[in-house]
Amino acid sequence: MDFRTIGVAELAEAVRAGEVRAVEIATDALERITALNPALNAFVEVDADAALATARDLDARRSRGEDLGPLAGVPLGVKDLEDASGYRTTQGSRLFADHPPVTRDSVLVSRLKDAGCVVVGKTNTPELGWQPQTDNEVFGPTRSPWNREHTPGGSSGGSAAAIASGMVALATGSDGGGSIRIPAALCGFSGFKPSLGRVPSGGSEPPHWPDLSTSAPMARTTFDIAYALDAVIGPDPTDLRSLPMPEASWAAAVEDPRVPMRVAWSPTLGYAAVDREVRAVCERAVKVLADLGAEIEEVDSVFSTDPITPWLTMANAFMLRSLRHAWGTGDWGKLTPGLAHQLESAAATSAVDLVEAMDACHRMNLALIELFHHVRLLVTPTTAASAPRCGEPGRINGTPTYAWVGFTYPFNLTRSPAGTVCAGLTSSGLPVGLQLVGPQHADAAVLRAMAALEAALGEDTVASVD
Repeated sequence: MDFRTIGVAELAEAVRAGEVRAVEIATDALERITALNPALNAFVEVDADAALATARDLDARRSRGEDLGPLAGVPLGVKDLEDASGYRTTQGSRLFADHPPVTRDSVLVSRLKDAGCVVVGKTNTPELGWQPQTDNEVFGPTRSPWNREHTPGGSSGGSAAAIASGMVALATGSDGGGSIRIPAALCGFSGFKPSLGRVPSGGSEPPHWPDLSTSAPMARTTFDIAYALDAVIGPDPTDLRSLPMPEASWAAAVEDPRVPMRVAWSPTLGYAAVDREVRAVCERAVKVLADLGAEIEEVDSVFSTDPITPWLTMANAFMLRSLRHAWGTGDWGKLTPGLAHQLESAAATSAVDLVEAMDACHRMNLALIELFHHVRLLVTPTTAASAPRCGEPGRINGTPTYAWVGFTYPFNLTRSPAGTVCAGLTSSGLPVGLQLVGPQHADAAVLRAMAALEAALGEDTVASVD
């Protein structure tokens, strides 16, 4: 049995039915990590003994007739910003690289383990998740399975590369500015950022990026994402922002895929430059939406200005708070120079500056409310360029720029549900993503449209690449 070709739900059902043992699946994942990870650097730490012990326990529980959970035996990679008991949480930083293994799971990891997942290791991330390429001074760069000279994106790039190469079928990600959608798009599969509060970010410590970031499972297809989300969404008393449990199953919604009647297509959001080839690939995918029955309305401008300043104000303030123990000490020199410079600038941020950034979130949401009076879904490019070469900026029409990720962070500021589907490939064979954004808390509607578009575009755009 080729476990790479089996979806998350089917894999778990096979374990529950006794058609395959969890230890066989874990062994296969560990063998693929051993074979592929030296070239890709998706995983930064693997504990084969612990993974196999968990898998053997699942098999023993099945033999006793116990309930194994909806994700029984599914190997799981955990992004190295997320706590998983028995592993270090280095956050890709020399500041934390020597810390001992943590003794608790994050809320997301705990729920995934309770659902039957088998943690096989930690996946790479840029330092503190601060940039859209996965590279750091502790573990080095992660490379794309599509072309190893190129980045898989970030900050959940290790998880994305692990999924796209077939090392694991499921991994955790977090998205504070596009960190699930960007790597999913660059690695050629679907990704989804739920509404803020759907997946709790509570625990014994405050969340690192409150009001911006949400954690979520990552998988190759929309159905697998929705199926895994059904196991982890719902309120948690330690998360002030957590939302009530939705009334209906999201996986069930995806089983009835369809697109809404009216869709807004905004190729620039009003401020962003886009690579010509990326735009052409996205426009072909938008035509597929029209073929599926959606009336497409092209919208020149959604936001009056690029909201990078309020996003940076909030993100940098949150990171600086998390690193306050290192401020003014010799440890500050352990930070990546670019990150250190950015945070030193952020030290001048006032309380009023931060509140004004939050005010910008309110105004942007008002603009979306007005838009969603007329349409049910907004689509844009996920990124303005295809995957850059490792260590280089993106290129829009040949010009180097760091603005190639200007389409995702607005919807962290508005806390909107937003996903990406592989729209096709560039002439050089690199994936291009189309972003789908829904109204407040309309997660199921976005997932349903993602599934419809994914099916219409064909299997080749979501296949794993060795």
